[in-house]
Amino acid sequence: MKFREYGAGNADSIVLLHGGGLSWWNYRRAAELLQDEYHVVLPVLDGHAGSGRPFTSIAANAADIIAFIDEHLGGSVLLLGGLSLGGQIALEILSMRSGICSCAVVESACAIPSPLTRALIAPVFGLSFGLTRNRRFAQMQAASLHIPQELFEDYYRDTCLIQKADMIAFLKESTVYSPRGALRSCSADVHVVVGEKESKKMLQSAAALHAMLPAGTMTVMPGLHHGELSISNAARYADMLKRIAAAGLQHNPSRLHQKTCFT
Repeated sequence: MKFREYGAGNADSIVLLHGGGLSWWNYRRAAELLQDEYHVVLPVLDGHAGSGRPFTSIAANAADIIAFIDEHLGGSVLLLGGLSLGGQIALEILSMRSGICSCAVVESACAIPSPLTRALIAPVFGLSFGLTRNRRFAQMQAASLHIPQELFEDYYRDTCLIQKADMIAFLKESTVYSPRGALRSCSADVHVVVGEKESKKMLQSAAALHAMLPAGTMTVMPGLHHGELSISNAARYADMLKRIAAAGLQHNPSRLHQKTCFT
């Protein structure tokens, strides 16, 4: 796993986990808007372009990020965020280490397993994977994912670099992910975010997560599709993180005196 960083000299850290098939640039603009106040760390998840390792499981990614936080960030961060697959990994981290962050933002994370979808992934991608390297097809895919034009070259380049086995592996994992019961003991202030125009299953997932985390909040973003908040509305997303992070500092004033260091 590789890591990008912004604002490394700042005391409080934010870790953001990108969506499946994307990469650290999912959060690049938001990180640029946050870097004057926060140390923003953007991991490249296993199996994605530049990660250096194949994808094995959501749990393995979560364990590696916890190890990184322990080694480089003093064992905890101010805020943990994630989109889709990254949101599922964030949930897994919170299940493994409830006090690893003061607050969390989980965007568009599916929490309802679909074994049938999992069974169809390998045969469907066996027939269509070659299309992912076709520029016109990639443009249609990017449009369906509401990826801004300024991110298309990053998206196309990295999609072409993802291996077929890795794409099948993380899609399979994502479709059958179910949060652990330990998530109910999470001490972080967790904000579950979902777009109003997402699928019924995604809306149900957000509600299920909120039920597991009654002390947190659930926000349905009007007019937005899957992942559209952080991908296409970076300024709005960064403002949300700033508000949540500021509240996290108020509820945990000891963090004001902590210093993180990325090496």
